[in-house]
Order: sequence, then C-alpha cells, then structure tokens
Amino acid sequence: MDLPTPCTRRREPWNKGKLVGQKAPLKLKDVWAIRVRLQVQDRTRELALFNLAIDSKLRSCDLVRLRVRDVCHGDRVASRTVVMQQKTHRPVQFEITEQTQESLKTWIRLAGRRSEDFLFPSRLHRSEHLSTRQYARIVHNWAEEIGLDASAYGTHTMRRTKASLIYRRTQNLRAVQLLLGHSKLESTVRYLGIEVDDALELSEQTEV
Repeated sequence: MDLPTPCTRRREPWNKGKLVGQKAPLKLKDVWAIRVRLQVQDRTRELALFNLAIDSKLRSCDLVRLRVRDVCHGDRVASRTVVMQQKTHRPVQFEITEQTQESLKTWIRLAGRRSEDFLFPSRLHRSEHLSTRQYARIVHNWAEEIGLDASAYGTHTMRRTKASLIYRRTQNLRAVQLLLGHSKLESTVRYLGIEVDDALELSEQTEV
C-alpha cells in the first residue's frame, strides 16, 4: 500500500509583488537633494557612505567591505585609490572628490575608526561591517525621503549614477567602461541602458 506523501509547503518567490530589473540612476538634482538632507540632519555616517558610493561606483559587496586603509594614506583621505573587485578579481581605480574626502574624514574621526577597521561597521553585533541588505535599506530610505518611488532604486542605482552622468556629458563609452571596471563593453552598454548599435558606433568614434 502506498503511503501518503507529505504535503510540502510551497515557497513564495522572493520577488513576489516587487518590481525587479535594472534600477534607475539618480539625476543630478536628486543627488544634491539627498546630500543636502544628510548634511542638514548631521547624518555623518550616511553622508560619507552616500558620497563614497557615488564617487567609487563600486558594487555593494565591495563598498561595504572597504576598510579605512583602502581610502586613507596615513591620516589623510586619498584623492584617488584602487580597489580589487570581488566579482571580477580585477582592480578598479576611482577618484575621491574633495567633498567626499571631507565627509569621510569627519566620519572616521567621529567614529574613531582605525586603519585596519571596516569603514562602515554594522550596528548589529553579529556582523563586522554593514551588510549589503542593510545598505539596500539605507538606499531605499534615501529615495523615499526625497519623494522618489523607492522600488525603482537600489544599490545599483548608486553604482550607475556617476557613470550615467559622465556618459551623458562625454559620450565616451570606453572611459565609462574603465570607471566601472567592466571587462566587456556590452556590460557597460547594459548598465547605461543604451542601444547596442549606438554603443558600437560611439565606441568606434572614441577609439584613438
């Protein structure tokens, strides 16, 4: 006689009821709206995180694992640094602008972070650094606070924002590819959301 099979509990998809897909970059006015809000409210940690996320264009997994020594030379915040990407195992270089240097310097001093410490520690005891999930919640909060639809924005928003602004200003795909640390031009094309034919034409125009 056949035994009855146990009733298996059906799992709901993690993305049920959520909008998924490529997240929109922030517009320049949105960047400044968030930045000013964080400054006015003295949210030092978040201001440093926001500014560095925009400047670095790093994936969330790389951003949250940065240590103080990755952005500092001794007691001074560097104007440029190189980070090894976890996903591609390729180095990527980025500039740290003056306003980001200032916000990082203030955060490091107030938080008492040392050279070997993670730059953005978690507020949960079981984790040494900010998790990608915590970072995603922070990004959603930033979007909501300035009246944006949080479901349309995520951690990749921060990675795409400066790259998109640079592309609009220069139309230089090769430069943006290097800034994002992409090994293939097609990855940059997808990130920018432009047509492949247009991208290939532009890449030919920017070759020297």
